Parts: sequence; structure tokens; C-alpha cells
Amino acid sequence: MARIFNFSAGPATLPVEVLQQAQQEFLDYQGKGFSLIEASHRGKEYEAVHTEAGRLIRELLGVPETYRILFLGGGATMQFGMIPMNILPSGGSCDMTVSGSWAKKALVDARRVGTVNVVYDGGDSGFTTLPAVSSVQSSPGSSYLHITSNETIEGLQWTDFPRTEAPLVADMSSDIFSRPVPVDRFGLIYAGAQKNLGPAGVTIVIIREDLLERSPDSLPAYLDYRNHAKNDSLYNTPPVFSIYMVGLVLKWIAGTGGLAAMAERNHRKAQALYDAIQNSGDFYRCPVDPRYRSQMNVVFRLPSEDLEGRFIKEAAEKGMSGLKGHRSVGGIRASIYNAMPEEGVQALIQFMKEFSTKHGGDQ
Repeated sequence: MARIFNFSAGPATLPVEVLQQAQQEFLDYQGKGFSLIEASHRGKEYEAVHTEAGRLIRELLGVPETYRILFLGGGATMQFGMIPMNILPSGGSCDMTVSGSWAKKALVDARRVGTVNVVYDGGDSGFTTLPAVSSVQSSPGSSYLHITSNETIEGLQWTDFPRTEAPLVADMSSDIFSRPVPVDRFGLIYAGAQKNLGPAGVTIVIIREDLLERSPDSLPAYLDYRNHAKNDSLYNTPPVFSIYMVGLVLKWIAGTGGLAAMAERNHRKAQALYDAIQNSGDFYRCPVDPRYRSQMNVVFRLPSEDLEGRFIKEAAEKGMSGLKGHRSVGGIRASIYNAMPEEGVQALIQFMKEFSTKHGGDQ
């Protein structure tokens, strides 16, 4: 099996063990004579998968019983609008931190729904740093305060979370289940699955029950959180196979020591890569404030765009793909989510050393 090291930002690499189990069960799920991808979402086979995935989310993250766990479609992008439509009352206002590209997208949609106060904007720094959490406060009367816990494009990550009077809402699409999270400090957490949890197609929403009461009756049925909560995420046909894959990944996380062990491995991988950048004699440069460098998406630049192009090409020839930075910022981006093995990071570090030795005089 010629597996490469896939550093793509998402959809991203998945644990080999999970892919192998899905492969084994694809044609004949647990001896039932059919694939789960063909299974009715009302059947007992899928019901067990659905229930187990929700149970594992609650167990691994420590989700209190006063929160509901929803499986929705539309990606995190749908939540940019769905959140204010549900929990931003008419005539009210919310607060947002603008930490990078994904936070900016969330801001645009929230402003289409209601009034938004920007309590932090990192644009002046080129989105290379974050504020001290103690300085981030909600405005008087605010319905909620929104943050993006990890910016995949700029390589920024909150290391702690603000304590706010208004409910805290977080887009955790790119770092959920990479570390323990104090769920009870949030009113709502949402995440697309395709970074750390499975294939694209399902979005997880963890919402405190009292916030469900804010949803107005004027909402279209699918956009109303209450309908999904009342129907245990079975209001319509859910993304069955994606949820099945999420369940397998969650079992893998549990079997490898849970979130504390996952956080330790992720820190070890990221630190090794940042050390390689730091020790390169300025051949590689990370523009991000060291205090807030992402453990999931390591971004860096080379002395020239020409060298960056050669780096991406030569890395691909050595079995490492997905290293091209986002088109809006360029450079190099190594996404090292949960399923990226330490061997993959070490292979990249070794290549970086060889490349800088080979091309150090080409600056």
C-alpha cells in the first residue's frame, strides 16, 4: 500500500486503521448483506451508529447533559448564518473577534442577519497574532461573542478562551478533538468534520439547551435548531456515511488515549516542526506570533516564491502532498491534524533540512 503523507488542510488525512475498517465493512456491514452507505437512516443498524457517535462526542469532550449534540449538513459555512438566525434576537446585537479568513467569512454572514460589534480585529497585524483572552469581553446586552478557535489559513490558534458574560460561540472546525476543551464555558460549539473527525458532509453543533429557546418561529424548518434537537438530528436524512466515519474516528481517538494524549502528540509534532523552522538560519520563516502558533496548521515562507514552488514540487516527489499555502496568502502550509503520524512530520523535517542545504545558495 503506497500511502503518502497528506498535509492537506481539509478534507484531510484520516487514520489508516479507520480507513481499513471502513473498507472491510463497505460492501457488507457487520454481516448484514448491505453497505451502511445504503442503509435507511430509520433502520436499527444506523440507529446504533448514530447513538454511539453522539455518546462518544459527549464522553470524550465531557459535554454536560444540559447541552444537545446535533449532526447537521451544510458545513461550518452554513453555521455562519444559521447561528445568528437562531440566537441573535431581532433588534439585538452580537460580538465577534476577527482573527483571520474564516472569522471574516462568519462576520459577513452575521451582519446580513443583525448588528455585529467587532471586539477584536487582527487585520492590522496581517492576522499574525491574537489578543490576551483577558482583554476580550462581550459588549453590554450582547447576545453572544463569536471566536474562531483555529485559523487554518493564517496558522493562528487560541491557546485559551475568553470568559464572557454573553454566551461564547466558537467555530472549532480545524481543531476540535485535538485537545481537551472546557465545554461548559461555551454556549455553542460547531465544527465541520473534514479536518480531525472524518470526511466532509457532516457538521457537529454542540448547543446549550437554553439557547434553543431563542430560535424564532419564522425560520425555515431546516434552519431551526429546535427541529434538529427535537428529532435527535433525524429531522431529515442525515449524512449517514459521514457520521459512521466520525464514529470510527472517535473510537480511534478513545483507543489512543483520549484528548489528553492527543493533545500531547499534537504538541510534540508541532513543536518539532516549529523548531526545524527556527533552527533553519532564516531559510524558513514563520510569520505568526510564537504565543499563538497553531498546533494544527503550520505556515511558513521560504526566501522566494520560486523556491516555494520548488519545495512543493520536490516534496510531492518524495511522497508529501498538500503543502501549498492557501491561494490568498501563498507560502507553505503543513496541516498536521490528529491523524498525521509523527513519522510524517519527521519525514517533512528531514526533507526541509535537505532542501535548505541544497538550495541555501539560491536566495
